[in-house]
Amino acid sequence: MTPGGMGMSVKLISIVIKFRRKIMSEKTVKIRLKGHETFILREGWLAKGLKAVADNSRVFSENAGADALGVGTNMAKAIRYWLRAGGITVESKGEVGLSHFGELIQQYDSCFEDSFTMWMFHSNIACNAELSTSWYIFFNRIGNEEYTKEELEESMFREIKAYSKQEIPRSSVAADVTAIINMYSREKDVDYDPEEKKVSPFSELSLLKRSGSVFRKYMPSEEQLPRLAVLYLIERYFYGGKTDSVSIDTLLRGAELPGRIYNLSRVSLNSYLDKLSADGYIAVNRTAGLDMVYLQDKISPDKVIEKYYEDKYKTQRG
Repeated sequence: MTPGGMGMSVKLISIVIKFRRKIMSEKTVKIRLKGHETFILREGWLAKGLKAVADNSRVFSENAGADALGVGTNMAKAIRYWLRAGGITVESKGEVGLSHFGELIQQYDSCFEDSFTMWMFHSNIACNAELSTSWYIFFNRIGNEEYTKEELEESMFREIKAYSKQEIPRSSVAADVTAIINMYSREKDVDYDPEEKKVSPFSELSLLKRSGSVFRKYMPSEEQLPRLAVLYLIERYFYGGKTDSVSIDTLLRGAELPGRIYNLSRVSLNSYLDKLSADGYIAVNRTAGLDMVYLQDKISPDKVIEKYYEDKYKTQRG
């Protein structure tokens, strides 16, 4: 090969490498919009789905599970979606089974009467960027200011497009925004018919309130939000990384962490941290402006859930 030909070859290889790097850097992330088939999560659905999966690992193989669940096909698909997005079930090769979280619910709270169960379910959905993308974006990237439905749709469309780096249909974002609003802000009124079960159990978390045509995120009271729910997200952060410390600012503003997922203020977050420190799970250092949290007891997120149920229900049974 001539010197000139060798130079051209090296240049060509360089161009190919740069092109491959560009493709890799522009690789889109996996997202899912409108997976709920326009059906919001309703009262009784999770209990119904939990039992069906526990009884038959191939429940969704025949008619999408509609016959076994006693609902329409699209509604059955929605139930399957919510179970998976919320971390209650896992799927593989056409079969579906209960996750460890799902097994704990079946053992301790199969009727979904404990608010802690719904806090965990909410946490899993709000942290699941791949399966419940709009919920992830809403709780991790949308601020606490007031907004109309139209303003929220525009903000969500812009944020999801930036996050996914791909073109997305506005209609799907609009459907997800409608679902989020109805799931978290629709409350039972005086004419509510319990047989219809159109109000989502998420409304009891008090994370989103409506006033006329305006919506705003709200912070739950400490009586509503158990401190082990806060610990769950902290341990999730530690368990998935190689660090044993995190700043309070990160816990307040970071994605998939308590401040964002539960709409907590700095004062409320610090109150939870002090209680968890007193329990021996973490250590908090606020001297010299450090404002750091250090891991004391590294346990898996599943173990946090397990501890909550065991402590509560063993006490009740005892």
